[in-house]
Amino acid sequence: MNKARFRLLESSPSALASGLAFPAALAVAAFAFAAPVQAQDVDEDAGQPQAEVSGGDIIVTARRREERLVDVPIAVTSFSGDQLAKSGAIDVTELAQTAPNVTLEPSRGTNSTLSAFIRGIGQQDPVSGFEQGVGIYLDDVYLNRPQAAVLDIYDVERIEVLRGPQGTLYGRNTIGGAVKYVTKNMPLEPSLKVKGTLGTYDQADAVVTASVPLTDLIRVGGSFARLSRGGFGDNLTTGEENYNKDIWAGRAGIEIGGHGEPVLIKISGDYTKDNSNARGGHRLIEGFASGAPVLDDVYDTRGGLNDPKQYVEAYGLSMNATADLTDQLTFKSISAWRKDESASPIDFDALPAVDLDVPAFYANEQMSQEFQLQFDNGGAIQILVGAYYLNASADTQFDVRLFTSFPGLTAFTQADVDTETWAVFSDMTFDFTDQLSLSLGGRYTWDKREASILRQNYLGGGSPVFGGAGIPFGTPGTDFSGSATFKKFTPRVSLSFKPTPDHNIYGGFSQGFKGGGFDPRGVGVNAPDLDGNGSLDDAEIADYLSFQPEKVNSFEIGYKGNLFNGNLYLAMAAFHMDYTNVQIPGSAGCSVNGLPTFCGIITNAGKAKIDGFELEANATLGRDLAGAGDRLSLSGSLGWLNARYTEYLANIADENGQSQPTDVSDYREIQNTPEWTGSGTLAYMTPLGDGDLSLSSTMSYRSKTYQFEVANPYLDQKGYALLDASIVYTAPGGGWSLGVHGKNLTDKRYKTSGYTFMGSDATTGELASPLTPTLGTEGTLTAFYGNPRQVFVTGTVQF
Repeated sequence: MNKARFRLLESSPSALASGLAFPAALAVAAFAFAAPVQAQDVDEDAGQPQAEVSGGDIIVTARRREERLVDVPIAVTSFSGDQLAKSGAIDVTELAQTAPNVTLEPSRGTNSTLSAFIRGIGQQDPVSGFEQGVGIYLDDVYLNRPQAAVLDIYDVERIEVLRGPQGTLYGRNTIGGAVKYVTKNMPLEPSLKVKGTLGTYDQADAVVTASVPLTDLIRVGGSFARLSRGGFGDNLTTGEENYNKDIWAGRAGIEIGGHGEPVLIKISGDYTKDNSNARGGHRLIEGFASGAPVLDDVYDTRGGLNDPKQYVEAYGLSMNATADLTDQLTFKSISAWRKDESASPIDFDALPAVDLDVPAFYANEQMSQEFQLQFDNGGAIQILVGAYYLNASADTQFDVRLFTSFPGLTAFTQADVDTETWAVFSDMTFDFTDQLSLSLGGRYTWDKREASILRQNYLGGGSPVFGGAGIPFGTPGTDFSGSATFKKFTPRVSLSFKPTPDHNIYGGFSQGFKGGGFDPRGVGVNAPDLDGNGSLDDAEIADYLSFQPEKVNSFEIGYKGNLFNGNLYLAMAAFHMDYTNVQIPGSAGCSVNGLPTFCGIITNAGKAKIDGFELEANATLGRDLAGAGDRLSLSGSLGWLNARYTEYLANIADENGQSQPTDVSDYREIQNTPEWTGSGTLAYMTPLGDGDLSLSSTMSYRSKTYQFEVANPYLDQKGYALLDASIVYTAPGGGWSLGVHGKNLTDKRYKTSGYTFMGSDATTGELASPLTPTLGTEGTLTAFYGNPRQVFVTGTVQF
């Protein structure tokens, strides 16, 4: 997409279980729940997973240094690349099935934009201006925007999910948690790996990974992926497949040093092109004007908008350099540049009529630099100090076309939001004895947000940006440029007691912060005249469009341990969070310059409290049961959250029609945050001939999930369970493998997101009876669904 397009107007601006039943049943059956992966040692010379070991011996870098998982006083789940391959994991959203209190979903109406929530904190609005609550890292590089963040899993060493605020160890502060995607290092010997997949819905994937040493110190290599699948349904209007997949992707790089050398430099580039069709929603109600019936297949749609053609193109370069200055001192530099562009046509009403159609363009670019200095004397003190800088632009353009409400009526929005941020941070661990250690950390963050927002009505067709023939009508509803700066110091402290090397009891406090900004969909002319002079000045408009930073205070206690001679790994955590100034973006029907249209609505809801508990474990139930070398294991996870608003201020008209701030917290829910999450995996491994056979089955459960802050009986998803299974044979020496995988074997239909523009009670949020559209004439109650049953065969050959 031509960047100039963004500047065109800049100068003139059925559940298997429910409630407590499933978690309780799992608890009784498993007696302890587990980290959802089997751990693996890593051969430092080859960089490949070796023999499986207990959960406590998983090596993670959650604190920016290699440590056993049992030693880390942070709630973290680690997924090894080998286990992800054996389970047939497709992309990062699958991690949420087995990581407690985690939600990862494609954003509504998109294929590869990520909505992420951890412990009730996140963000599901992908437009410019809203920062994400969960940080996504690709090889230590923070992805500033959610577009193209549904990362496909290939060539991966491990993925770590960290729960709770992060900031004293990472480049970018993240208020809810972080997902770290770590790719594999290149081996010293030439290597070639080819992986192919064939499955239902015409799934056909191919991944080729190769590397070669040029000298004793220099290696080059990369991975190429072609990922394709037919649609789960059809668009009955355009004839295109719906929910299909059409992706080309690759990574390539050069490594210098490492493998025992004091310096390792990794220079890499990645590219992804997603040509999948636009994802159309399923209407949950009949058309108000057309009488169009509800379709039988939830994966079918009737949406008529297919211009611009949907695509996502994302690419980036990074250089990660590590140098051992002395035996105790290590310097690290992480430099990165990334860019993505996408076109996203969303037919909100999911009908052929241009009733609520939204074509959109997104363009994002970022440059970041991080420096770290780590001191570890191999004894009582470990210290990390770091500095981080990010300069990023996020540009969004979209039409809201309401042709059935008023001929050719379009509300065009262009929102360019630039972010400049720098931070200094430090984290220090002091081992007072072999058993007792104290960690102290702090971060100072400086965020600057600059916004340029133009909102213009058109009549006679769409805006010129999207090839429409509409002409401007009236003055802009918003023509705003402004900036705001946010500064915050956030501390962290934890105390860890290890009665033995295999048991860790810890407690701590951490504070999270997410900067404020400006509502990219706000309508400035709707701002209140605060000084009563009969006109709006820049300060009043800026105050109306702005929102304040979020803050969370998180208290956590936990235990990790290896029990029964390493046959059981157990991790438990209990936490309490005070969450203030919660940012709630949204939009609703309104009137601008006398015409029906939509208005952005964002509020700092007030206050929330989140209490929770997490339990993970990995138990070996038996070895050599049927012969030498076999093993039966049970693993799983359990998460519980009590997340509620304690203050939620909304402007509601009183008996005199005057808008008054009213606390409606009793009628609001925290979105994308089920009370219960749980999983259980039963796995059996046994020698077969000279190779190995692995069989596993996983059941995961999520209780009722609210899609928005107000309950919606059409969109909210009741509790449901998913069943997966895999059979994998690995030849002697790992030279080849063959696996059969089944996902969602019970073919459960479950909603992951949706849209609503229907009348509701301002206080309770209950839908009006009878249902009444607030935007468009057909009414919008549209849902998007998770994947149906999929079965596929995967074969791998490596040399």
